[in-house]
Amino acid sequence: MTQKARNEQLRNIAIIAHVDHGKTTLVDAMFKQSGLFREGQEVDDRIMDSMDLERERGITIAAKNCSVVWKDVKINIIDTPGHADFGGEVERSLSMADGAILLVDASEGPLPQTRFVLKKALDQGLTIAVVINKVDRQDARPDEVLNEIYDLFIDLDATEDQLDFPLLYAIGRDGIAMEGPDERGENLHILLDMIVDKIPGPAYDPAEPFQMLVSDLSYSDYVGRLAIGKIYHGDVKDQDTLVRIGESGQPKQLKVTKLQTYDGPIMVPTDSAQPGDIVVLAGIEDVKIGDTICNKEAPKALPRITVDEPTVSMKFSINTSPLAGQEGKLVQGTKIRERLHRETLLNVAIQVEDTEYRDAFLVKGRGEFQMAILVETMRREGFELSVGRPEVIYRNEDGKKLEPIEHLYVDCDEVFMGVVTEKLSARKARMTNMVNHGTGRVRIEFSVPSRSLIGYRDEFLTDTKGTGIMNSYLEGYGEYRGEFPSRYTGSIVADRAGKGVAYGIFNLEPRGQMFVVPGDPLYEGLIVGEHNRENDINVNPAKEKKLTNMRASGKDEAVILTPVKPMTLERALNFIREDELVEVTPQSIRLRKAELSAQVRHRQEGKRKKAAQ
Repeated sequence: MTQKARNEQLRNIAIIAHVDHGKTTLVDAMFKQSGLFREGQEVDDRIMDSMDLERERGITIAAKNCSVVWKDVKINIIDTPGHADFGGEVERSLSMADGAILLVDASEGPLPQTRFVLKKALDQGLTIAVVINKVDRQDARPDEVLNEIYDLFIDLDATEDQLDFPLLYAIGRDGIAMEGPDERGENLHILLDMIVDKIPGPAYDPAEPFQMLVSDLSYSDYVGRLAIGKIYHGDVKDQDTLVRIGESGQPKQLKVTKLQTYDGPIMVPTDSAQPGDIVVLAGIEDVKIGDTICNKEAPKALPRITVDEPTVSMKFSINTSPLAGQEGKLVQGTKIRERLHRETLLNVAIQVEDTEYRDAFLVKGRGEFQMAILVETMRREGFELSVGRPEVIYRNEDGKKLEPIEHLYVDCDEVFMGVVTEKLSARKARMTNMVNHGTGRVRIEFSVPSRSLIGYRDEFLTDTKGTGIMNSYLEGYGEYRGEFPSRYTGSIVADRAGKGVAYGIFNLEPRGQMFVVPGDPLYEGLIVGEHNRENDINVNPAKEKKLTNMRASGKDEAVILTPVKPMTLERALNFIREDELVEVTPQSIRLRKAELSAQVRHRQEGKRKKAAQ
């Protein structure tokens, strides 16, 4: 066997952490201190969060690459998402890395997604360095958090070498790192030095021909499809004739029209690239994530990227409501299908299947949050569509029905412990652990079916008055735990077309919480509110006050309506039942019955009751 060599001029690192532990802010500081920007240059915060949705929500959704140069060593940095729903992004981005910086909040400690991303990194045998961030927080507890990190490593069966990790403390927002939590650093030089000294350079075999694994795809209006990945062996030159090996294993010839590498957050053209570097090849039309690009003379495939199976499915279809086509530009089923298939090319964790209906598609992914982000992205692009309730994907093994089970962490005030435990146990959750530090807050762990959490997050925030924190990761599949009601309330449904009228809406307020305001367009089957009771009711929110020529003995009172909480996409997906849909357009989010006709729904209900007797 040939001796492996290492490219000491390069370091490939992924920054992994739980949501909101400061990954993107730390990368910002590394950019600024490595000399990437000139003195006094104006730079936005969170440079790597380039999508509008990422900036609005303050989270990383798609993994992104960038690079800095420190002491003549090029450091390729991969900023990864911290949310388990975007686990596919983490898996494919770690395939480009040789080491990882695990970032942990000095107060919150390791949380479920910390565990999720660390397990992926350890499974790939990456060298891990730990940075305990936000040590300036008033509630920081760096020593306890360090013990929790060691416990986590041991729990994940880390080797002795992996347990002997380099450790630093940081305040990412201020761009400083130090060796002890009580010190006060000046900059991040100590962190950049640690990356160069402790993370190994990429290993390669000098005897092997050029091989590159496609870990990411992008698109440019000027040069077409872009394939992004790490060179495992050999080097490549601009205009080289190469071949692509896909799932079939058959080499297909291609010509690279442009070769680029990363310089800071942007791509720059280059004549050649060396082993271990992360490169961007342009001009390759038919390429998928996991393909190998290699030499024509010696085609040899690398192992494909594997990602965890999807656990949630959701039905996407064309908008069939009476208001269809009024607000969106893209309404046809073929356009929706095309857009969903384009998403599968860029996102390895999403799968799309056709259904028996021509204009309806089944989309499978990791969680309802990932689905909500996809729908939100599509509506911003001008799409108009209908989506159903997220449903978990069941498995059958040895005649047993299995369902995805999550490990849930709840952190809340002691006074809310009772209501949280009661609600979760009704949803078939089992408490596995409880820690009370005596600070007034408790941390409880549950084993809970994934379907129990669909629609529960909003309820949890209401029950804990917005102070509770809830996180989970997929533990695996377990035996089906039985039925439970997903919603204890019915829907208030409009029974005719028209426009909302203050008088009609005001008289419906005692029946439940309303979703519409005067002037909103209505149609038969539109859900206009949440009923106080379990059953659905058909109503007329367009009802006007009858005017007569008789005078009233007193003045008519002005109608004052209760303010309506704006309907968000996540709230809508959590609210709907199996027989309901969310109508999504670039301007509106409406709830509706799948069957609009009240008469047909009444007949269906009668048949259901008859069959149940």
